[in-house]
Amino acid sequence: MILHHQGHQLLTAALAALSTTVTAAPAVTSPNKSSSSSSSSSVVVVSQSVPESAGLPVLHPFVSFSIEFVFFPDYAGNRSHPNTFSNNLLDNLAELEGVKPFIRVGGITQDFALYDPTLPTATNGTYVPSISTDYPLILTIGPSYFESYSTWPGARFIHGFNLGRNTSAQFAQLLETVPLVCAALANGKLAYWELGNEPDLYKTSAQGAVRPPTWTERDYVNEWVNKTTAIQQKMRASCAGGEEFADAKYIAPSFAGVSNCLNPVVTWENGLDRKGNIALNSEHNYIGGATQPGVTLQKTLMNHTMTVQSVAQHVNVSTILFQKNLTTDIPYILGETNSLYNEGASGLSNSFGAALWGVDFNLYCASQNIRRTHMHQGRDFRYASWQPVDTNRTTIGTKAPYYGNVMVAAMLHGGEGGEQDDVQIANLPLKQDTEAAYAAYVNGALARIAVINLVEFNYTGSTTTGSSERPNASYVFQVPSAAAGTTVSVQRLIANGSDAITGITWDGWSYNYELNNGKPVRLSNITAEETVPVSTDGTVSIEVPYSSAALLTW
Repeated sequence: MILHHQGHQLLTAALAALSTTVTAAPAVTSPNKSSSSSSSSSVVVVSQSVPESAGLPVLHPFVSFSIEFVFFPDYAGNRSHPNTFSNNLLDNLAELEGVKPFIRVGGITQDFALYDPTLPTATNGTYVPSISTDYPLILTIGPSYFESYSTWPGARFIHGFNLGRNTSAQFAQLLETVPLVCAALANGKLAYWELGNEPDLYKTSAQGAVRPPTWTERDYVNEWVNKTTAIQQKMRASCAGGEEFADAKYIAPSFAGVSNCLNPVVTWENGLDRKGNIALNSEHNYIGGATQPGVTLQKTLMNHTMTVQSVAQHVNVSTILFQKNLTTDIPYILGETNSLYNEGASGLSNSFGAALWGVDFNLYCASQNIRRTHMHQGRDFRYASWQPVDTNRTTIGTKAPYYGNVMVAAMLHGGEGGEQDDVQIANLPLKQDTEAAYAAYVNGALARIAVINLVEFNYTGSTTTGSSERPNASYVFQVPSAAAGTTVSVQRLIANGSDAITGITWDGWSYNYELNNGKPVRLSNITAEETVPVSTDGTVSIEVPYSSAALLTW
């Protein structure tokens, strides 16, 4: 697990969390049998109280987003035309988890953005198709850009400043934006600041290097400290309520990974937090690349082992930081993450299988002391949870990954209305890499169990099972406090198959744009409000169709 310095999690427990030790395995319905039948399974014993292997309490909101800087006005709208669809989707998650998602406004284009006070539009971007058709490489923002911070009531934001463009004139342009962003984030809208996106790629970026080959961790740290100090001074001098903004902390270092041209441990050793102005240790993570050879739904996304291996990189870094006492009381988060880098791949990142991956990935992160995740979004991005506007490439709408966000939010609902930081997640190891299960503890007591079946079932063609019938897997959980004869509620995340991109529901609810602008609509043709009984031996059995997930709540 990601070690964070609060004592009771020991290094040995962290390393044990990476073990593939089997607790139990589900039995699988024969593909030749009816999809409604199943056979018995081994029993997964679930502790009533928080086990030592559980992660620290997640930070609420755990379910959060990172929105590509250039596309923030598309997602949020402006004062005259707020994007109510986006806001409805965020409010759904707030209702489920208890707190509205935090929004990081950043990404690669934050390091392209230059300010023009005369620009009549929010953004003006120039695309270079030979490098990317997904975002502009030349970007100017105008004063109206900052209106977008006013359209989502109750939301809090992380504003990303440009570190990539580093001439004196460009930094002067950045400082011109300081009073504008202060005004936009007044009245409690500010969560944190950020300076720079993925500086560990500045020397090697495919979009063009912006630092010399000799640029080191020490150079980065000195530049980051000097520029955040200058920004702080500008806030004190030019912002109404300047001390509030100047004293606000940053997420950093926002590296693309843990093994690129800048070493995160060396970066912290060089005094990244020497001014004590970092609130969260933010790193980025993607399971793989959109065009990497061999990337498939089953082998890459719907694969628990791949998720464990990906998160293990962060476990290792955090363990070293723990041993060196470098990030005491600075929680570890993923400030940007999603399925496949380079904005995802059609047929993979936009499928229901990716939604199931999102449930597994996020809950596993929570079980390993990654305290919050920001799922990255962008207009026309294949892995986006929703498309905020119509374009000539993508229609406006709720996309499959959003339904994974919904299940994670429901699993992490805390005490006292959901907002309390009292939810801990424990991984319940299963035998196969095509399944995962987790227990959620609220205020120290078992509250929910999530089980995810990751066996690929494609309703449009070939299946992993070789059958057109959709099999079930049966899972049995032994819960010491479960009283025989009582019932447990069941909510299901389901679609026609792992390759579905529409027709997805959570507990019978649809959040589709065309139904009610993203607000929940209960569908009459989907089973909902299901319950299962507690057996006389205190076990709870649940059948989960291939390529679906279920949440059991006591």
